[in-house]
Amino acid sequence: MSGPLHREAEKRLDALYERLTERRETFVGYPCTADLDYRELDRFLAFPLNNVGDPFKDGTYGLHTHDFEREVVQWFAGLLHAPADEVWGYVTNGGTEGNLYGLYLARELYPDGMVYASQDTHYSVAKNLRLLKMPHIMIKSREDGSMDLEDLRETIRIHRDVPPIIFANIGTTMKEGIDRVDAIRAILDDFAIGRRYIHCDAALSGMTLPFIEEAPPFDFRERIDSISISGHKFIGSPVPCGIVLADKGHVRRIARSIEYVGTLDTTIPGSRNGLTPLILWYAIQRWGREGFVKRVRHCLANADYAIQRFQEEGIPAWRNPHAITVVFPRPNDAILARWQIAVHGRIGHLLVMPHTGRPLIDDLATALAAERTGSGLPALAT
Repeated sequence: MSGPLHREAEKRLDALYERLTERRETFVGYPCTADLDYRELDRFLAFPLNNVGDPFKDGTYGLHTHDFEREVVQWFAGLLHAPADEVWGYVTNGGTEGNLYGLYLARELYPDGMVYASQDTHYSVAKNLRLLKMPHIMIKSREDGSMDLEDLRETIRIHRDVPPIIFANIGTTMKEGIDRVDAIRAILDDFAIGRRYIHCDAALSGMTLPFIEEAPPFDFRERIDSISISGHKFIGSPVPCGIVLADKGHVRRIARSIEYVGTLDTTIPGSRNGLTPLILWYAIQRWGREGFVKRVRHCLANADYAIQRFQEEGIPAWRNPHAITVVFPRPNDAILARWQIAVHGRIGHLLVMPHTGRPLIDDLATALAAERTGSGLPALAT
């Protein structure tokens, strides 16, 4: 058994811990929940957990958490109103993998299909489309970040002989704009298009909209084919993860039996993280539906508070209905660096996550006001 780390290595880890602790105090620009406490799962770091293969078929590798993963999949299936026993899923490494999986199923189902995605779609989707060599057309976005449905209608009309594969954003990256799945489906119905596929990228909003009354429809009640949701975003996880759900009939088309591990190969990576299903399961057990409702309401209230505070300081700020993303003009580099704010062109945004309290919002508003008056970056009050 090896001995303890030498002192220099320990000092490096201590310094890293201090840096991360400090940076977490002004973490407002990205959609990741930072109030994490999974200490009860520390003991499972002693095992080489590998959820190889299909989570619904245990193989010969015994150090897995497939049973917990199945519970996570079933919880999400219920949350998203999936028809009983008609939807399959697994825990992914994050939204990019979930979107890749949905597009992969669509390609296998309609190899002659055309992908339609808006210009506000996440950058990783273009990469996925290149990997899969899928033809695609970019659809214009509206000012709120959602897909321009008139442009979609006209484009599909021109290409109506090709099966449409719709990549719908349920909360875009910068503005949390929502593509209306019901309206998209109505367009396809108007053209009497039966061969179709709808995938939803609900990375962030997939864990907020189900807990908001009168939120726009986007789940399996709208006859979607697949959906991807991130786990490290609203739920919160120390490592990136997510969930993908898809129609079982589509998944059967790509399933292969692998004797070596005694299970089916139905996922993208094969060997998969066995700790992340435990993390998601733990969060579901800890918060439950009512707990998530309260957390979502807390974030929406603080998003409204942020808009009020920004506007009091003369900073134009807004959010989409049902969104926890507050959009405002792009600030200077000093503010971007301190607050870790994501920007695109002339805008930046604040992600009001469960850890984003009002003192944190006040500090950011004060900093933005100081930028307007040219008085320099103020000290943090929190």
